[in-house]
Amino acid sequence: MLGGMLAGHSESGGELIERDGKKYKLFYGMSSETAMKKYAGGVAEYRASEGKTVEMPFKGDVEHTIRDILGGIRSTCTYVGAAKLKELSRRTTFICVTQQVNPVFSDVS
Repeated sequence: MLGGMLAGHSESGGELIERDGKKYKLFYGMSSETAMKKYAGGVAEYRASEGKTVEMPFKGDVEHTIRDILGGIRSTCTYVGAAKLKELSRRTTFICVTQQVNPVFSDVS
């Protein structure tokens, strides 16, 4: 579930848009209306589209984001004393988050 983190980079899919001197990339999930129109010829009568199409600020190369993710995983392993990634689940308690704020998909004016 890294789509949102990886969206907006050079390597990600989506059309590159430039407006007012700023660059954006379109980001949408494969169950969105945008994807269904593009790849399946439209939304079938028996289906409902899911998700939104948003313009993500262009982030350039994905390498920096990947390094941040890997750094976070390394730090987490250090904090919990996991020498290997497979030890992480045995040394932690994972919790289910039921509510969170997602500024990318919220209707912030």
